[in-house]
Amino acid sequence: MIHELRISGLGVIAEATCRFAPGFTAVTGETGAGKTMVVSGLGLLAGGKVDPGLVRVGADQAVVEGLLDAPGAAAAEVVTEAGGVIDDDGLTAARIIAARGRSVLGGRGVPTALLSEVMGQMLVIHGQHDQTRIGGRSLALLDAFAGQDTQALAAEVAHAHGQLRGLERELDELRTTERERARELDLLEFSLAEIATIDPQPDEDLALSAESERLANADSLVGAAHTAREALTSEADLDGSADAMGLLSEARRALESAAEHDPALAGPAAAIRSAMAQLGDVAADLSQYVQDIDADPRRLAAVQDRRADLARLTRKYGSSVSEVLQWSATAATRVAQLAGADDRIESLEAEVADLRDRAGQLCARLRDQRLAAADRFAEEIAAELGALAMPRARVAFTVTTTAAPDGVVLPAARPTQPPAHPRDRSDDPARDARDADWPAGPVAFRSTGVDDVALMLAANPGAPLRPIAQAASGGELSRVMLAVQVVLAGADPVPTMVFDEVDAGVGGAAAIEVGRRLQGLSTRTQVIVVTHLAQVAAFADRHLVVTKDSEGAVTESSVRAVGGEDRTRELSRMLAGLADSESAGAHADELLELAHRASRA
Repeated sequence: MIHELRISGLGVIAEATCRFAPGFTAVTGETGAGKTMVVSGLGLLAGGKVDPGLVRVGADQAVVEGLLDAPGAAAAEVVTEAGGVIDDDGLTAARIIAARGRSVLGGRGVPTALLSEVMGQMLVIHGQHDQTRIGGRSLALLDAFAGQDTQALAAEVAHAHGQLRGLERELDELRTTERERARELDLLEFSLAEIATIDPQPDEDLALSAESERLANADSLVGAAHTAREALTSEADLDGSADAMGLLSEARRALESAAEHDPALAGPAAAIRSAMAQLGDVAADLSQYVQDIDADPRRLAAVQDRRADLARLTRKYGSSVSEVLQWSATAATRVAQLAGADDRIESLEAEVADLRDRAGQLCARLRDQRLAAADRFAEEIAAELGALAMPRARVAFTVTTTAAPDGVVLPAARPTQPPAHPRDRSDDPARDARDADWPAGPVAFRSTGVDDVALMLAANPGAPLRPIAQAASGGELSRVMLAVQVVLAGADPVPTMVFDEVDAGVGGAAAIEVGRRLQGLSTRTQVIVVTHLAQVAAFADRHLVVTKDSEGAVTESSVRAVGGEDRTRELSRMLAGLADSESAGAHADELLELAHRASRA
């Protein structure tokens, strides 16, 4: 519910604060005092269209701010994701009308569409500008009246619709990219064949590079190894000097001989002996190297040819053989995917066909339940309107379909299921008439099913049934929606409902019935009503009066709560135009007593 509405610079209101009751709040005041600005403020808070002309003369901007209960989980998540804060006091929402207007939720600026999304779950306004929104809710209202089974079936239809659309998108993508897939498959298969023909091995490019370098420099490598070996172990002197092994042998013998006189020299002698063993191993390795090195130019040519083959692959598929092999593995996986696309298309086509058939059966059941509920809902609304000064109004819900070649096909006949209501028995003429209109071909399928639902109204005798957006005045529309909400009796709950002009064209006993029904509705949801009838205002739990003072050319309005004698005086003014009229005061007290008794009944 909404606890408080603060208005600044809006129309004739300079500054005003409206505090609403949990149940039924009535807003009254003289013509031109600014009652409409209260509704306009609530409408702006709900995300309604901005009219710069609403900014008060002389003001830079208009501000509307509301304090509401914390929203439900879904709306709260939207607020939190937008950066807003919901504190212990609840949720604050604001709308600022200026050169650069903005919307605020939970202290954070948000797009107006997001404000509308959240507030639409918390606040509904029924009034003279409400026709379009009501027309769009006809299907939801009908499903709410039909009950939980219908709503559960509608959710199942919505799920099937989502599944079908997902499969169809995948199927369309596969079909439209068939040529591209064929081209990609040919290219990948050619590339994989090229790689398989050359058959590169892991790190082969590195090994061949090293071998090529060795073969290209074989002569100099053999010469260097031979020279080193000769220096270590040659029997002849090199450049007149003994080889390394000979010199070390002479040094070892000298130290071993001297060690007989000083054991300290035994250690260096042993170290020389170890070095000689290591140098002997080195000399042997060099001899083997000289024997093993391949200086055959044919081997060098083979290595260079192999490196050229690998280079062709690395130019196309990676900078190294390792990357080429990685690309090959990825390409092979993609080939398997592309090769299986035809199988996937066949599988998807079968899934789509099955799901279309199932969706058609679900939609048929849902349509049957809606058709069965439509007449009952319309009759109950018409009965309520009879007590709301519209006794000759006719109401109907039309449930139609739209032909569509790519839609779903419903079963040839309506489902046979136990009647949900005595009126739905098989020999019902109305049912027989609906059977005759059962769609025979493919019809448009949406997340809500196949049905186009419209609330139709003929407000006067002889008038044709027309969509409510075209047939109802502002006051009539408010009364129709009041009747709808009374019939639904909490099946379509909204925390706060605002009614504007609900009593237009109503008086006497009918006005009392309007007040009585608003009072009853307020036991299930918060109700705010702008009214000019004392018979309606008397039933309110809280009574707000909009007053005005004139100073020069600018009118200022304020809003105050009244009770006791002040409330009696306001009701007297509404009844007789005179706040101090004794007879009007007695009538006002009588209305308050009537409302009090009704609240206890």
